[in-house]
Amino acid sequence: MSSEHIRNEGIPYSTEYFDHININRSAVERRASSLPARRTVKKEYQAAWLLKAVNCIDLTTLSGDDTAGNVYRLCQKALQPVRQDILQALGFEDLTVGAVCVYHNMISDAKKALGSSSLPIAAVSTGFPAGKIPLEQKLQEIKASVAAGATEIDIVISRELVLNNKWEELYEEVKACREACGEAHMKTILATGEIPTLTKVAKASWVSMMAGSDFIKTSTGKEAVNATLPVSLVMVRAIREFYELTGVKVGYKPAGGIQKAKQALDFLILIKEELGVEWLNNQLFRFGASSLLGDIERQLEHYVTGSYSASYRHAMA
Repeated sequence: MSSEHIRNEGIPYSTEYFDHININRSAVERRASSLPARRTVKKEYQAAWLLKAVNCIDLTTLSGDDTAGNVYRLCQKALQPVRQDILQALGFEDLTVGAVCVYHNMISDAKKALGSSSLPIAAVSTGFPAGKIPLEQKLQEIKASVAAGATEIDIVISRELVLNNKWEELYEEVKACREACGEAHMKTILATGEIPTLTKVAKASWVSMMAGSDFIKTSTGKEAVNATLPVSLVMVRAIREFYELTGVKVGYKPAGGIQKAKQALDFLILIKEELGVEWLNNQLFRFGASSLLGDIERQLEHYVTGSYSASYRHAMA
């Protein structure tokens, strides 16, 4: 992330900001369902939006069988996410993703693979994905990842605090994590698939931003349900209201289950309509994805050549 972006220092805890929230699920779902139906982009405009999507991807590998070789391939793809011949046909010389995202023990491998590149390294932390470890251990894990070279930290909240309406405890937990991050930017994962109501999603979003989160993020990618447009609508409107209150722009990261270029376009359209073009950059918007990049590259090749290629023709995404 650029150092020019103003970080979220947080605000003092107060329930007055979110006590009144009561989300109408049917209204949210109706609004979310209208986006793919009413908004679409074609031809050169679609290609431009897809290139924007590539630049906003946190290219991710979070598997139990990750190896140094996997991370090396991931990083090389992150540095050149779209084939050079396709980029040249589109009038582009250079393009990278927003960051690479790995487990803590893979940070050193990512640093080595990226060499002199300034591409950010994001590390998942705080007992990812369940977060079922003591707070002290969470803070130690964050500090260790920052010391190892991670410039972005993706934390997971303790979902039981949300389920039991322990909002002040959640605030203190996220605030402590923010302090442990130091100069590293912090993305706070709500794991919305494990939060039963949109009202609680909205309140958790508010508390996380109040505590100093630089981004709020939907999911770990390990839940049964991950990023959806209705959940995203609730979260980005909380971001908009926080900005109206404080003047601070908090970023948004949908993650998990976003595999197709058309889905990426839907999320970009949501951001443009609800937050505006100022959020359409990788300082304030990221996709958490692994397979999305492959489909976007196929769509871009189709735009250039008029033909779809088989997915196996594209390098690891």
